[in-house]
Amino acid sequence: MKLLFLGSPGVGKGTYAQVITEALNIPHISTGDLLRNETQKDTGLGKKIEETMNQGGLVSDEILIQLIKTRIKDKDCENGFILDGFPRTKNQAENLEKLTGITHVLNFKANDEVIIERLSGRIVCKKCKTIFHKTGNKPKIENICDKCGSELHQREDDKPDSVKKRLKIYKEKTEPLIAHYDSKGLLVEITINKPISEIRDKVILKIKSYLEGKTDKIGEIK
Repeated sequence: MKLLFLGSPGVGKGTYAQVITEALNIPHISTGDLLRNETQKDTGLGKKIEETMNQGGLVSDEILIQLIKTRIKDKDCENGFILDGFPRTKNQAENLEKLTGITHVLNFKANDEVIIERLSGRIVCKKCKTIFHKTGNKPKIENICDKCGSELHQREDDKPDSVKKRLKIYKEKTEPLIAHYDSKGLLVEITINKPISEIRDKVILKIKSYLEGKTDKIGEIK
């Protein structure tokens, strides 16, 4: 079972991926994690990725595909995986299809106001990058990381105006990708406006029912 998770910034697809990877016992492959792991290696590729990211540039499709190709050959991917963060464009999707087949594409959605509230309340540890929330997952001590005791801060791209711009760009770039997978009969849409902590079990049940062929749609999980 090879799953692809789509969703805008702040929709929570990384959190849902972690929930489903535990339920299905298949690995969650985040391209963000792959890139960060590669930069920690003393290799030419790692240094090239780090330089590109430090300059605010986008890592090439060729490099991303190579990292994914290597990762899905690992033994823990024998029964499938959840791919999160790639592809983001139709061109990337076509490159991925040359590498491996995807069996299901789950497109996670939430109302714009919900996403803006989630992201604009997000605060991140400056050192270990652990994520907290001003109204949801609050740190035990205000503006101090529970894990390492470092200072928390809000990223510039998590401020309301920046979030709105990110959503606009995401929708413009991803609409062709969504249409691409929908035309292949692989896409299912899932709308989740409530915190996953309130509906975790429902999310797992609904997604597993879909993957097992017991239903052909999911819709909004309340």
